[in-house]
Amino acid sequence: MIGYVMVGTNDLDRAVAFYDELLSVIGAKKAMSDPGRFVGWSNGGPMLAVTKPHDGNKATFGNGTMVALAVGSRENVDKMHAKALSLGGKDEGAPGLRGETFYGGYFRDLDGNKFVAFHMG
Repeated sequence: MIGYVMVGTNDLDRAVAFYDELLSVIGAKKAMSDPGRFVGWSNGGPMLAVTKPHDGNKATFGNGTMVALAVGSRENVDKMHAKALSLGGKDEGAPGLRGETFYGGYFRDLDGNKFVAFHMG
């Protein structure tokens, strides 16, 4: 159902470097870009993009907004969470079980956008 998700950034070059490294954990590559405005990545499914706000105002993260990345295995959850932190992201909850089948690790990117890398099962 979701085709793509965009999160805002105030420093596109820094955000692109962060996501190039982070999303390589799950084999995602740049799928689309508009130089100086946005870049999007995909690994064959929906796209995740970072963008400078269209209205020219400062990008801010949404309180209560979170993007969930299905990463295919618990091992990839651990790898992605660790990679995000090594790239300067902030920990929002270490990888582990939440409930009986949901395994997730929570982090914020360099602009404060909240993500969970997760695997069901």
